[in-house]
Amino acid sequence: MEINCPYCGKRDHSEFTYLGDAKIKRPGDPDAAGHDDWMDYVYYRDNPKGEQTEYWHHQAGCRQWLRVVRHTVTHEISKVELAKGELVERELVEGGGS
Repeated sequence: MEINCPYCGKRDHSEFTYLGDAKIKRPGDPDAAGHDDWMDYVYYRDNPKGEQTEYWHHQAGCRQWLRVVRHTVTHEISKVELAKGELVERELVEGGGS
């Protein structure tokens, strides 16, 4: 599978790290979120057959975060774009940043 990085061009998927489903949202108010909200956020994931929007990190290249639309059966990639600032909050909140 190749991912067409907006900065580096087509690269093998081995240069990238998969983060996961781009539609997962952290509970807005952590103190008000219940047990079920946290279980859904941390453990439960859809396993769609078809297109899914995912986050990928170009670890061995430009180190940019990308939003990739990939077919989960054929692995065909129909869209790649920069994730821009949407991951900054997620990375800081979940311990990936400093």
